[in-house]
Amino acid sequence: MARETQKQFAVIGLGRFGSSVARTLHAHGYQVLGIDDEEERVRANLDHCTRAVEADATDEQALRALGIRNFDTVIVGIGGDIQASILVTLMLKELGVKQVVVKAQSDVHGKVLYKVGADRVVFPERDMGTRVARNLVASNILEYIELAPELSILEFLVSDNMVGQTLRTLDLRSRYASNIIAIKRGEEFELALQADYRIQAGDVLVVVGRNEDLKRLERV
Repeated sequence: MARETQKQFAVIGLGRFGSSVARTLHAHGYQVLGIDDEEERVRANLDHCTRAVEADATDEQALRALGIRNFDTVIVGIGGDIQASILVTLMLKELGVKQVVVKAQSDVHGKVLYKVGADRVVFPERDMGTRVARNLVASNILEYIELAPELSILEFLVSDNMVGQTLRTLDLRSRYASNIIAIKRGEEFELALQADYRIQAGDVLVVVGRNEDLKRLERV
């Protein structure tokens, strides 16, 4: 798991969506650079990013100065300025960023983002609807994040029959073709997982897998 914690992310736009992404990644142990052109938003996220800076992301030289091409993934969470999000996406790809994930306001906006090089486009309101629906039908599901049409990350509260088992005996990889990437216990995230790690009541498992396998896991 050590290699995972070394991944570096940059989040451009620290509004409600961007700050939520930055805080979640940072809480999971990743290196996160937060970027926004409003000083107040930068200050609000200083403790929730590895580094937060005030900068104009539509300025190519500013992005170069921040070493933006060195980040594994850049998330563009710019709010209502569609033109700015398109421009920033285009510049990021031209600067050589490998993976650019962009928040879209509409289907048309999303199509344009893909045309200019976005690797993934997300629709927060639509995705939130999916998460709420899954939580309503499965009360142990705390978070559901779609990574691709067939691949997702699931955060769920362990069931009673998991309590007391070790990760070795639980063996989600062979039984459900899913991988545990972290365990949340209270406010702490455990990333360096060992096979003899024993599940306790109240633990939250963070699991990645194919959607069809995760649906089977939800019923355990």
